[in-house]
Amino acid sequence: MAPTDHASHDSYVASGFSHKMGWGSRPALLLIDVCNAYWTEGSPLDTSSNPASKAAPASIGRLVDAAREGKVPLVWTRVEYTEPDMSDAGAFFCKAPLLTVFQKGNETGLESWVPGLEPEDGEIVIPKRYPSAFFATDLNTRLQLKGVDTLVVCGVSTSGCVRASTLDAMCLGYRPMVVSEACGDRTPAIHDANMFDMSAKMADVVPEDEAVEKLRAGWK
Repeated sequence: MAPTDHASHDSYVASGFSHKMGWGSRPALLLIDVCNAYWTEGSPLDTSSNPASKAAPASIGRLVDAAREGKVPLVWTRVEYTEPDMSDAGAFFCKAPLLTVFQKGNETGLESWVPGLEPEDGEIVIPKRYPSAFFATDLNTRLQLKGVDTLVVCGVSTSGCVRASTLDAMCLGYRPMVVSEACGDRTPAIHDANMFDMSAKMADVVPEDEAVEKLRAGWK
């Protein structure tokens, strides 16, 4: 469901929300945690029972192809914990003990990239420990050095790491463009609610074809 189709859309617009940010001229593609854990049966993080989420990797692949064609920076995040007691996950671990999926020494393959969606040489990989790709990482510095002004956001999960990264991107002055078809969550209701709220307050939710066109065009 598009944010504009939500029952509360008109009310939010009338109150002054949901204005368009619009695209800048120097986008990067931010790929949030595109790993097997989110699309593998039996994984505690599996989202593939939601058909829209199951289809997300194909959409992500089209964004990756477009970004590489347009020579746009690609930034991949992955969750990694190195402490045996998971202390580097902090209070997050209290809420989600399943995070041991991403613990070094506890590899099962769930932490690995989705086949066909792996970083290439020269693309940025950001290890992170918390939902936002910006929190306690050097992502902002790397983007500033490259001159990026717009972030095309995709990955998982919509309500968690995608939303947290999108909020921080907006707070840091980037223009987040969230591609709904290329994001996933456990249920359509959770995905749709978070897409609506991001569209209202912190990002433009854009269709895949628009994002592909902009990425393929590269920097102006």
